[in-house]
Amino acid sequence: MIKYYKKEGRRLKELENPETACWVNISAPFSNEELEEFALEYDIPLDFLTDSLDIDERSRYEREEDVRLIVVNTPILNEIDHDNEAIYITVPIGIIIMPDFVVTITSYANPVLELFIDEKVKNYDPSDEQRFILQILEQNVYRFLTCLKKLNLKRNLIEKELYNSSQNKLLRQLLSVEKSLVFFVNSLSSNELLKMKMKRSDFLGIRSDEDKTDLFEDIIIDNSQALEMANVYTNILNGTMEAYASIISNNLNMVISRLTLVTIILMVPTLVASFYGMNVPLPFEKSKYAVYLIIIISIIISLLLAWFFRRKRLF
Repeated sequence: MIKYYKKEGRRLKELENPETACWVNISAPFSNEELEEFALEYDIPLDFLTDSLDIDERSRYEREEDVRLIVVNTPILNEIDHDNEAIYITVPIGIIIMPDFVVTITSYANPVLELFIDEKVKNYDPSDEQRFILQILEQNVYRFLTCLKKLNLKRNLIEKELYNSSQNKLLRQLLSVEKSLVFFVNSLSSNELLKMKMKRSDFLGIRSDEDKTDLFEDIIIDNSQALEMANVYTNILNGTMEAYASIISNNLNMVISRLTLVTIILMVPTLVASFYGMNVPLPFEKSKYAVYLIIIISIIISLLLAWFFRRKRLF
């Protein structure tokens, strides 16, 4: 679906047709025919639109005559609800800068763009295309930071449950957090490289505007902080997973060791009874208390073995 917006005063108004200095937002559902017609009507390279719909598209910028493209990755909640699937995935947003208006395109419902549509971002105006694009990049970084905090909170809750349990379900949930962090690290790294290149080449043409330049530098710094947070959380999670793997392995070794010791202790009565089952002369065989004596001897030897193992701290 293709919608047109323009700021009138402090309110965002939806238009029937595009106007100068408006914002065109293309979001699902839409057809390839609609994209082709839109690209042909406004002389936009079709690959600028289709590339932004590819979930594996890397963050980059491109220029073709008067049309400029920025592709930046953003996190969204994964619709596949499984314990071993990533909680968040990253998808591209295409920002196309036209001489008369700005176009955004994405194939998923995007929380970053919805903030602008719902007018939850202060002091934005699509007519000021440079600041508007910077604000999209800024809100995108804030989205990453918010999702990172939620992932870290979920990791802490899972760890607390794992202290008293080692269920496979909890371990799979940790794996889903780890997958999300891997997506975040890759996307934030790609986004940071994109912004550094944009700043170096002055892709937005803001070098002479000190306020916008400062805003762009703040966005780059925030992106670096988000990337550092993602790396830290990833390292913590990797350490946690390794620690739990060691704990599980150690617990298994202890169980096997104790079962082995119990088997050795229980083997003593079996061994004594086996000797007395042989057809050869043995002590106490003519006594009427032979059975009780054999039982007592077996118990004493078993207790001595248990005491010895306990003294060696094998139990």
